[in-house]
Amino acid sequence: MEYRKLGNTGLEVSVLSFGASSLGAVFHEITLDDCIETVHAALDGDINFIDVSPAYGKSLAELNLGRTLQGVARDRYILATKIGSYSEDRGDYDYSRASTERSVEHSLVRLGVDHIDLIQCHDIEFADHDQIVNETLPTLHRMKEQGLVGHVGITGLPLKVFPALLDRVGPGVVETILSFCHYEMNDTSLAEMIPYLKEKGVGIINASPTGMGLLTERGAPAWHPASKAIQEGCRKAVAHCKARGVDVVKLAVQFCLANPDIATTLVGTARPQNIRDNIAYANEPLDEVLLAEVLEILTPIRNHNFTRGLPEHRDPILS
Repeated sequence: MEYRKLGNTGLEVSVLSFGASSLGAVFHEITLDDCIETVHAALDGDINFIDVSPAYGKSLAELNLGRTLQGVARDRYILATKIGSYSEDRGDYDYSRASTERSVEHSLVRLGVDHIDLIQCHDIEFADHDQIVNETLPTLHRMKEQGLVGHVGITGLPLKVFPALLDRVGPGVVETILSFCHYEMNDTSLAEMIPYLKEKGVGIINASPTGMGLLTERGAPAWHPASKAIQEGCRKAVAHCKARGVDVVKLAVQFCLANPDIATTLVGTARPQNIRDNIAYANEPLDEVLLAEVLEILTPIRNHNFTRGLPEHRDPILS
């Protein structure tokens, strides 16, 4: 497994990392044994970065992750969780000082640890950025001084939220960003922001290499916000890979890992074999010929996107 520096944090993270949302049973029913076997398969495959949130399964993902990490040496993994978003379905967002402090304290208990390596303001497209700058981030940095958290980051879907917030704070206040659905084979718009983020010393965490299911044989779930054109374009790419005898997920993961400026790419599953397969993909060579064919198929929908959040935080739609 290759490891890369996460911005200026001093952390070195595996290029493939584990997104623990599935441990919250957000996609299908799971058992604790599934969780334990999956997380241990990730660690045994040299993945060292694990990302979770109290929002996933209404804190079930954190609870299950904490159970799976019992007895595992703390220096074997780098642990990231979040504050601010607690239920997307209910619109439960709270970035206040009191909620932030309470959230971190509860996460520490659920996860069974005495510190969190990276704490992130979750889904800041739903936040008042004045509050994030003046209340949330200062609160997190006080907790950093107390040794409860190691580093501070932000996450969101619309790309515009990152410079909108980073340009308002000093160096080192925001150390990482987590972006999803913007660095994958059909949408590489995050790449345009990489020089800016590197100049700021901000580490880049990429998530959803399959676009939340767009680039899978199962296809996008019914709730997926992508347009019909995006979904149809991705289905053509999936069909081409299948005709070539290759799982499109393999190509999708390898495509993301090939960019040296992206510190790590998160993959989420509660199925042990899935994580083992992804680890194998990370260690196998990329088929450049097949990749070129797939990128050509995806050209008509390249960087076509979807967005969400408060009106002032939404990206313009390219379609």
